[in-house]
Amino acid sequence: MLDAVLFDLDGTLADTAPDLCGTANTLLAEEGRPQQPFASLRPHTSRGVRGLLGAAFAIDDRDPDYDRLAARFLDIYAGRLCDDSRLFDGIPELLDTVEALRLGWGIVTNTRMRFTDPLVAWLQLAPRTPCVVSGDTTAAAKPSPLPILHACALLGCVPQRTLYVGDDRRDIEAGRNAGCRTVAVSYGYLGDSGPLATWGADLIVDHPDELGDYLSRSVAPR
Repeated sequence: MLDAVLFDLDGTLADTAPDLCGTANTLLAEEGRPQQPFASLRPHTSRGVRGLLGAAFAIDDRDPDYDRLAARFLDIYAGRLCDDSRLFDGIPELLDTVEALRLGWGIVTNTRMRFTDPLVAWLQLAPRTPCVVSGDTTAAAKPSPLPILHACALLGCVPQRTLYVGDDRRDIEAGRNAGCRTVAVSYGYLGDSGPLATWGADLIVDHPDELGDYLSRSVAPR
């Protein structure tokens, strides 16, 4: 029995890579460094500023320049948050299916509220769900189960009857840690999390339509 579906945002519901990777290249240009191809930056998008700074500048949060570059990255991104981001093909139809099946649904992302709220509003998702949990909503972000447990509480559902959908190993770990069934999407950013088949997801889909078909077969009419 399934009562709700929770989704990661970046790389699962929305393709935000054009704006995030564009931010990284703007910062590279500001720092007098050559810009990098979109294809080389895209896989790191699911890890946000940390992943993109690592890919663009070959640094991590132990580097003395990290905090300065991270702060500037976020400022640049705030100015172009919704320039080129969009829902992935098939997501509007998937959400229509979820709602037609009378399932609750929500968003659980590691992106900070400062960015999540305007992006979700611009993508016209905010009116459709009361459940948007950002990376700074709870005391810990994914792979901690806390954000997913908080989302379940907002929707009034139990994790054991909830599906969590994401494009990063941390998504699957968070869902499993919370007691949810999990879906990994191969069309997302995937990062450096190793082969998708090793993540331990209950289901892997290559397109949102496949998840819609799965739900239609699995959920009894209400």
